[in-house]
Amino acid sequence: MTPRNRFATAGLLAASLALGLAACKPIDPDATGKDKAGATANDAGNGDIAKSSGLKTEKEQASYMVGMSLGKSLEPIKDDIDMDTVVKAMKTVASGGKAVLTDEQAQQVAQAFDQRLQAKRVAEADAAAKKNASEGEAFLAANAKKPDVKTTESGLQYQVLVEGKGPKPTADDMVKVHYKGELLDGTEFDNSHDRGEPTVFSLQQVAPGWAEGVQLMPVGSKYKLWIPSDLGYGETGTPGGPIPPNATLVFEVELLDIVKPEGDAQ
Repeated sequence: MTPRNRFATAGLLAASLALGLAACKPIDPDATGKDKAGATANDAGNGDIAKSSGLKTEKEQASYMVGMSLGKSLEPIKDDIDMDTVVKAMKTVASGGKAVLTDEQAQQVAQAFDQRLQAKRVAEADAAAKKNASEGEAFLAANAKKPDVKTTESGLQYQVLVEGKGPKPTADDMVKVHYKGELLDGTEFDNSHDRGEPTVFSLQQVAPGWAEGVQLMPVGSKYKLWIPSDLGYGETGTPGGPIPPNATLVFEVELLDIVKPEGDAQ
């Protein structure tokens, strides 16, 4: 199993500092076309920042901004480093002092650190995958006993919330749907309603459980689907995304229409 996040240790601080310094870059009024009124407005904005933050000077504000950027970049590994030592090293190097590690030693430490982080992430992902698989199996076994829940031969479970009267799509069709997707703990990872418009996609481009479930639905229907992990995103989940490995997924799907490809005869 591949870990979700690989940390480029050697470039982490440099990238964050680059981001911070880019944000601090002075503005040339001649280049931007801003006049004195624009500069005055900017000064007023800095004054508001000073009042709300307690950071009175531009130097303090810029320094805090750089610290925020660095802090965000270090957040994923905060439990694997000692922040006081990080700050100590930064102060030493930034002031031109003598570091206690040579560049070669630092590179060796970086490689070992990266390997240790990767091993840790793999172990965490494996533990999460086993836990999700066990919880999913237990949930589906109990859910299947509910009188209004039906289970297909593949293991997909569904509940009819509204039964439509239109045609059913086939595996080759494109459909227009509104839907909401959640994990078993209720964590929502996708919702077309939040985007303000339905989604159109081909049933050949979605997870097998999704495609099977939608093909059960006449147009105008609203179903609830429980998709086992092997019919969803399996052992990998969505690396770097919201769906963990071996996750059982819960969807509420409303089938609005079967979309004909452009050029088809009506």
